[in-house]
Amino acid sequence: MTRKRFHGLKKVKVRATWNKYNLYNLSRLIPLNTTHKTFYQQKWYAKSASRAYHGEHIREGQWQRMFRPRMQAVVPMDHKYLAENDGSEQATGRGSGQEKEMDGNSHLARGRWKIPYLHMTYAPIERRLDMAVWRSLFASSARQARQFCIHGKVKVNGQVMPYAGYLLNPGDMFQVEPDSALFATGAPKEQAQIEKGKKLRRARSRYNKSLRLAPLKPALKDYYRPSVELQNAEEEEGLGLEDVTVTAPAKPVESSAKFSTNMEVFRKERQRTLENMLAKAVGQFEKGLRKLGAKKKIELRAYIKDVRQVRSRINRKSEAELDAEIASLLSRYNTILDIKKSEPVASAKTTANEIARQEAAASEEHQKALLDAVLRIQDNPKDSSKPYATPWRPRPYMSPFAFIPRYLEVNHNICSAVYLRHPVARPWLAEVPTPFDAETQQLAFAWYLRRK
Repeated sequence: MTRKRFHGLKKVKVRATWNKYNLYNLSRLIPLNTTHKTFYQQKWYAKSASRAYHGEHIREGQWQRMFRPRMQAVVPMDHKYLAENDGSEQATGRGSGQEKEMDGNSHLARGRWKIPYLHMTYAPIERRLDMAVWRSLFASSARQARQFCIHGKVKVNGQVMPYAGYLLNPGDMFQVEPDSALFATGAPKEQAQIEKGKKLRRARSRYNKSLRLAPLKPALKDYYRPSVELQNAEEEEGLGLEDVTVTAPAKPVESSAKFSTNMEVFRKERQRTLENMLAKAVGQFEKGLRKLGAKKKIELRAYIKDVRQVRSRINRKSEAELDAEIASLLSRYNTILDIKKSEPVASAKTTANEIARQEAAASEEHQKALLDAVLRIQDNPKDSSKPYATPWRPRPYMSPFAFIPRYLEVNHNICSAVYLRHPVARPWLAEVPTPFDAETQQLAFAWYLRRK
């Protein structure tokens, strides 16, 4: 059996989403036609239409357990009258003809302060965490808000809350991960941005797979260099390699072949590196390039022994372990032979043109570094690796649904909100947002009241 269309255009059903078809159905919504229908049918149709919007992702039995016939409301009272009287005057002269008739011009007599109690039929649903996330404009639909909760993207009072049906209490603060909120409320990416993002993510993935240990980066920088492909991809985006989460360089300089993630190729390259290291160490004895003392010779023999042991166990080591041991051996070799980097000394015959060229290069590097820093600190940078269109902009057809109920206090700068209190009914206002009229809500309330 195929699933029915969620946003059907033949049979109008308003859903809790920002979808454009839902907006079209909302514009075609008309009051319930009760002509030639029994009272039972009227209640059923009202329940069916209203439940499609209010918690359609909640099981019917679960909602019936949540339903409460008592609805919270706020009645306006005259503060001067309450201060002057304690209520005993209401019983004065009752039954003896001394009670006063209601003034025909009063607000109560004219029905000015009518309170829409029955619009609070679905008020218990508003306490749910997923509905609060959707009402706070952190998700484009109630179902998406539920997905965020289940996937651990929502926190309540600082703790991850994976239960979408958690009932909020007054004062609870909930947070949504900014990237999830930006993805839900942002415009979708165009096809060119999608392809560019895929290319950038693939380059980053290949680069990060070849990198393992960040602390060993200084020790390995003479033997390894970063991926040229990633540099090109980053330059297209206007970003630097420091924006990528990396851990260590990976490609050997002595290896002219392109680095492959295949384990066999990786081990062959590391074996070649170890053989070169071993040949250099053995050459110190054979060629007598350096005059070593007895202590240094002992250390060098132990170093050669360790290199051979690492080479013999190369097939039983992981990539990270091999890189760590090679870096440790390199550092040890440099320490034994007291090899230090010689800093370039400026020649006394440096011409004015060379000095000017160096200053120009330094100024260009400074400007580029400054530009990169400005791009990184921008509030809305362009980054094709994000799942939404950048720079960020609201998604289409969002404005008709962009409102926040009174019982929520939302800060979109930090993607957080506070559940202030339970929704209540006020004169001519119910704080539970609904697209249905009072008659539909009354019939739906009567349907569930019979089953309570």
